[in-house]
Amino acid sequence: MLQSPEPKYSPSAAPTNSYTPVKPATSPMDQANIGRSLVIKGEVTGAESLFIDGRVEGSISFPDNRVTIGRNGNVAANITAKEVVIMGKVQGNVECEDRLDIRSEGVLSGDVITHRISVEEGAILKGGVEVRNPEKKDQKTQVQVQVQNKQEAPKAMAAAAGNA
Repeated sequence: MLQSPEPKYSPSAAPTNSYTPVKPATSPMDQANIGRSLVIKGEVTGAESLFIDGRVEGSISFPDNRVTIGRNGNVAANITAKEVVIMGKVQGNVECEDRLDIRSEGVLSGDVITHRISVEEGAILKGGVEVRNPEKKDQKTQVQVQVQNKQEAPKAMAAAAGNA
């Protein structure tokens, strides 16, 4: 019989893979959790994302990360974060560098300052909303000052005309 010059495949001769994937220093899913039974009173700050399913009273500051209030979460605090997602109850002001998302079960009672906002049908929002343009933050302040000056000028002229 004729034999082929190619070697036959055998499982022990399979090439080995020496590549090991590099693990990042921090996982993108790293987040701190405040569980259902926890109650925190005071200032909560951090440099990772935060998920709240318990009760927090005081202030919450995560300027470079996301704060999520779970369905069981009850927050009586001012929140400062890059992103905020509300599925529970929040009583306090919210300031977001990027986005506020109020889901259908969410309740927010307080003023909002953000660049983007999403309020699902069924959500409750009670308070003032200020949506800022991230590129024109300084320019908006100058425009507001100019508008206020223009409004004051006619009032001063009207007062002077009334005295004449």
